[in-house]
Amino acid sequence: MLTRRTFLKYCLYTTATLCMGCENASSLARTRADPEEARFYKRLPDGNINCLLCFRGCIIPMGQRGFCRNRENRKGRLYSMVYGRPAAIQLDPIEKEPMFHNLPGTDILCTGTASCNFRCRFCHNWHLSQRTPEELEPYTMDASPEDIVSMARQRKAGLSFTYNEPTVFYEFMYDIAKKGKENGLNTIFHTNGGIQAEPLKALLKHMRGVTVDLKGFTADHYRDASFAEMTPVLNTLKVIKQEGKWLEIVNLIIPTLNDDIKKIKEMCIWIKENLGTDVPLHFIRFFPAYKMTHLPPTPIKTLEQARDIAVKEGIKFVYVGNVPGHKHNSTFCPKCNKKIISRVHFSVIGLDIKGGKCKHCGCPIPGLWNS
Repeated sequence: MLTRRTFLKYCLYTTATLCMGCENASSLARTRADPEEARFYKRLPDGNINCLLCFRGCIIPMGQRGFCRNRENRKGRLYSMVYGRPAAIQLDPIEKEPMFHNLPGTDILCTGTASCNFRCRFCHNWHLSQRTPEELEPYTMDASPEDIVSMARQRKAGLSFTYNEPTVFYEFMYDIAKKGKENGLNTIFHTNGGIQAEPLKALLKHMRGVTVDLKGFTADHYRDASFAEMTPVLNTLKVIKQEGKWLEIVNLIIPTLNDDIKKIKEMCIWIKENLGTDVPLHFIRFFPAYKMTHLPPTPIKTLEQARDIAVKEGIKFVYVGNVPGHKHNSTFCPKCNKKIISRVHFSVIGLDIKGGKCKHCGCPIPGLWNS
């Protein structure tokens, strides 16, 4: 059982900005949550299970788990092993996702668990995403969807699902987001995009916005660096746009792996032709991490070159991220070119948007500006 003292120690270690002296800590001190039956799967005649949540479509034998390490076949039924068992809860600015055109300057309560359905060799959150639920057991706690929403409401924050891939804790995320929407909270998630269309559409009913990692623009890069596939991610981007949800795209540029300028141009053209020119695109600087510590940080010049290409292709809002103080971490009006959202890294220090329009020239600025 998680005592109040242990819980507060946990919060100081992982979420000091959120929970030091948390008033509702005792309400989260409960016994180990039972596994929750998963959604989106098919029972097979031989006792195996076909998981229909992500692009892998795992066939899971009795007593085994899928590729994500979070979904287990127990006597012919599939269970989530991380429902109600977050390994990370933290209060962040929404800009950290990054999401720049959805209530800028507000906070989000971020939730994450163990594991992922990708195996990115460059993952900055590998200590969560590349671990099993059992490996993270000492750092997890019990928290119901009601608990998470209550914590967000107390802090006047929205809800985000991030750190590891939220698809692998789909049921937990869905129930939190549904309750959050019922309570009028801003609900978003940050995903690798490897989810199937049916569960994605069901989830989007309770989401206002999505940030998608587009890790590169070649199938080889996806297979070699992430042990994944690119086509399902492109399909996810299209579904999000078709469902009318706010979408932003992140492209982490890694030296020697996905920094081919020709491919970056192809990616920008695809975005323009399939998603439109209003979708914000974030080019993010890589720093050595996990199994890619031998590579150098991305040269800032490469990020700026990528941005120039995107702008030339007509994408209106292109950002340079993970470079604190960079000019293009701020938002500029596409018509009068004046700065309309001033940022220093994740902090908003100026906002010249009123009623969804540039205060200087009245140009409509796409995004979600009202709660």
